[in-house]
Amino acid sequence: MNLFDLKDEVAVVIGATGVLGGKIADGLAQAGAKVAVLGRNAERGEARVCEIIKQGGTAKFFSADAISRESLKAAHAEIEKSLGAPTILVNAAGGNDPKTTVAGDMKFEDIPLEAWRGSFDLNLVGGVLLPCQEFGPAMLKRGRGSIINIASVSAHIPLSRVVAYSSSKAAVLSLSQFLSREWAAKGVRVNSITPGFFPAEQNRKLLYNDDGSPTARAQSILGHTPMNRFGTAEELIGAAIFLASSKASSFVTGTDIRVDGGFLSQTI
Repeated sequence: MNLFDLKDEVAVVIGATGVLGGKIADGLAQAGAKVAVLGRNAERGEARVCEIIKQGGTAKFFSADAISRESLKAAHAEIEKSLGAPTILVNAAGGNDPKTTVAGDMKFEDIPLEAWRGSFDLNLVGGVLLPCQEFGPAMLKRGRGSIINIASVSAHIPLSRVVAYSSSKAAVLSLSQFLSREWAAKGVRVNSITPGFFPAEQNRKLLYNDDGSPTARAQSILGHTPMNRFGTAEELIGAAIFLASSKASSFVTGTDIRVDGGFLSQTI
């Protein structure tokens, strides 16, 4: 028995148009799953699909806005018609709103309320809540499914500057554990992955200067990471396949897998 074979599974990856979500989509496809690439950017989504197909996998792009219940419902219906009933859901959409970054002249008390709400809409409401409400009930009805939510090291210990992001990602962990308890007896497992620091579009300016050298913040992060390096997006694939597989992780729910190079294990 191949514990990590995802043949006959249909995986929905929301945020697969991004760097981390895209690599997870690649990995699930290589493990045999038919992948629904969901996102708002059609150009990036189609490019991801082409890459998966080039590697011998099966994928299709579906345009969807994760913070719109109607948009998710429409995408869900199309996925059922095109690929089949989703058995895996990866919630990889999210990001930090620069308007909530506490740095320079910006103080915590000056963060606009609409920016706070925007962060929670992006990372919690669209990042987990609405997708789980849309795809979860169908999995419950069929009695099987795996939901994987992408958290952050800042969900465990708040990082400087990104207070709204940290708060919303902490809520992702809490909601993941709540759902794992509610749905465990009905055959749907809910887990999360905590990535460490992976250079991507949203944080590249925080990590690298214009000349390519690491910023002071990047040096601080590396000094706090026992492996003394940043992660690569490919290094999230193993954890995702493990949690997605009903054979490899059949008794795993409510857990969080840290892929952080040891960042959360080190204090002083």
